[in-house]
Amino acid sequence: MEYVIAFSKLRMSDVEIVGGKNASLGEMISNLSGSGVRVPDGFATTAKAFKDFLAYNNLDEIINNELKSLNPDDLNALAKSGEKIRNLITKANFQPLFLEQIKKFYKELDSDGLGTFAVRSSATAEDLPDASFAGQQETFLNVSGIDDVLDKIRLVFASLYNDRAISYRVHKGFSHFDVALSAGIQRMVRSDKGSSGVMFSLDTESGFSDVVFITSSYGLGECVVQGAVNPDEFYVSKTCLKMGHKAIISKKIGSKLIKMEFKEERKLGENAVKVVDVEKHLQDRFSLNDEQINELAKYALIIEEHYKRPMDIEWGLDALDNKIYILQARPETVQSQKKKDVSYELKEESKVLITGRAIGQKVSVGVVKVINDISEINLVNDGDVIVTDMTDPNWEPVMKKAAAIVTNRGGRTCHAAIIARELGIGAVVGTGNATSVLKNGEIVSVSCVHGDEGRIYEGALKYEIKEQEEIEVKNCDVKIMMNIGNPALAFKFAQIPNDGVGLARLEFIINNHIGIHPNAILDYDKIDNELRAKIDNAMKGYLNPKSFFVEKLAEGIATIAAAFYPKPVIIRLSDFKTNEYRKLLGGELYEMHEENPMLGFRGASRYLAPNFAECFKLECEALKIARDEMGLTNIEIMVPFVRTLSQANSVINLLAKNGLKRGEKGLRVIMMCEVPSNAILCDEFLEFFDGFSIGSNDLTQLTLGLDRDSGMDILVADFDERDEAVLFMIERAINACKKAGKYVGICGQGPSDHIDLAIWLKQKGISSMSLNPDSVISTYKRLMSM
Repeated sequence: MEYVIAFSKLRMSDVEIVGGKNASLGEMISNLSGSGVRVPDGFATTAKAFKDFLAYNNLDEIINNELKSLNPDDLNALAKSGEKIRNLITKANFQPLFLEQIKKFYKELDSDGLGTFAVRSSATAEDLPDASFAGQQETFLNVSGIDDVLDKIRLVFASLYNDRAISYRVHKGFSHFDVALSAGIQRMVRSDKGSSGVMFSLDTESGFSDVVFITSSYGLGECVVQGAVNPDEFYVSKTCLKMGHKAIISKKIGSKLIKMEFKEERKLGENAVKVVDVEKHLQDRFSLNDEQINELAKYALIIEEHYKRPMDIEWGLDALDNKIYILQARPETVQSQKKKDVSYELKEESKVLITGRAIGQKVSVGVVKVINDISEINLVNDGDVIVTDMTDPNWEPVMKKAAAIVTNRGGRTCHAAIIARELGIGAVVGTGNATSVLKNGEIVSVSCVHGDEGRIYEGALKYEIKEQEEIEVKNCDVKIMMNIGNPALAFKFAQIPNDGVGLARLEFIINNHIGIHPNAILDYDKIDNELRAKIDNAMKGYLNPKSFFVEKLAEGIATIAAAFYPKPVIIRLSDFKTNEYRKLLGGELYEMHEENPMLGFRGASRYLAPNFAECFKLECEALKIARDEMGLTNIEIMVPFVRTLSQANSVINLLAKNGLKRGEKGLRVIMMCEVPSNAILCDEFLEFFDGFSIGSNDLTQLTLGLDRDSGMDILVADFDERDEAVLFMIERAINACKKAGKYVGICGQGPSDHIDLAIWLKQKGISSMSLNPDSVISTYKRLMSM
């Protein structure tokens, strides 16, 4: 009778024998080692061993009596029954044959007597595509010696009857007696001196499948999984990786304040790990280098391809041999199982009380319930917003009551984030100090619809829920593209039917992801200490201020381009006005005051100015990285606010001087047709460009002599892209492009707001319309019906 089986003998077909976790470890050891995927060896106890263990100690009937009529929502009764069962199991004896086999396999695994091991739980109903038991049962680390191993196997068996595990089985419809437990004894990776984390072979928030999402922090991975640290986060483009190009499209540094390490000396039964502070200089670095990030992403691709589904993978970097090991792999169970998408739209805003990392892309309203300790969870009522330092699996029975969850600590793969996704509730994690900022009893709105940033607003805000329509897109003689500002929303918007991105604004990336005036970056050695300290804080993890600016800008560009690849993505060069540039860190040192910035130092005039030449070079470097080093040749460039033919000629030459030569490697350079001179001299301007993108906002205000930023009602009423004079300008530009056989699109607000304008544009033969994402489906439907 086999009570114990080596990992190397296991396959995924053995889930009923050793559970999903252990079966998956055996599957990878047997099938993926040839592809370079390293998995630490070990052995597993069987479900038969567990059931015979219960029978040998006459525990079956006792457990049945305790659980058969238990109400899992009665938390006190749940805790009492669970504790009674666990105490009985930890005091029980192993059946002799089982004990003999454990000792035999352990002796073979730890032949020199110096090994340290993890003893992990693996439920036989675990890690199925539609259910995740991750974290439900216990894991024990730094286990050494046969007596310690036997002790931890008992504790693993007992953890099948944790309060959270009992509650989860009931709510998922699993019988307590259809689930057995296998213990996995696995050689430990010394990530306590290295780093570790979790990765997913898709984006956990949007479900976008063409990226690998990696979290990483120093020490053992439990701090990441539990949410005890705010980890580093990385996105890797599968497309770029497969093409053999630079593939990291996003890097965000986490605070990484603590880490979990081995205790070198301890007594049997004592906790074998400890939590220590991370040195400041390590906090300010990424916990993985680029080579290691790419290696992890390659492993994710190999594992996903083998299992033929999106995967949730735990990994560790061993500091002793500097190699990466895969510790677990299980199916991703939230995005891959999601049915029809719904979208949330916040209809109003109020004071932002605190921000953190957004989980769930939804809006929730509720009463704040600050929970300082797990003993207070009975205070939570249905619909409360739970606010706490961090959560662990013991919280799960009460989390399903919450409207939303807010934590001080944790990243997007922490326990609170994982359970919030599974329960379908919003969460904002890693806020830093929500438990002191938010007050018991106050009503708040938790919004996760702003990309990466989750916001907690004061009061109950109005919001709207919309089901995303599924339409079969047919040819409607005009391409429907999108206007994208925030790279963090690109993965979500890329899943709406589209023909690419007609307008991606560099200034959004500079403002929201960098926040520093480029001249302050270039003058880093000359600026005052206070400003330098702020730049130092922003550029943590990067080599120097210039590399920070260029790489962050390239990451934002690449995120959008990779999300829509191979469809065209038109990146508009920065079009900040002086008043907007002044708001950047250090901006007041470099920007003049203008009475009407809308008509001032902006667009091509700025690029050509001697005092901005080096700043413009930074933008060009970022674009070159995204196109040349990452292979995202779907990127096209748009030049805004070109006033004269002389400027047109000069800016094309300047781009070429900075390595962005029109026509080279398929590069198209588009001009934003938004100044009346562009339409009046459209044939002449087209000699310098590969087409026009009509900026109907500026073209309208300049044709009609209106300031679109004016608050005067009479001026607002006169602002209309459908005015005859504006339509004359637009039609002239369209005809010129058609005659020259060049691209012509429109990226202003007009077609998003006015379906009659969209219909008119189609009739005039425009090549594409770039719309706001929320109007794409409705515009498609109207145009296809014509």
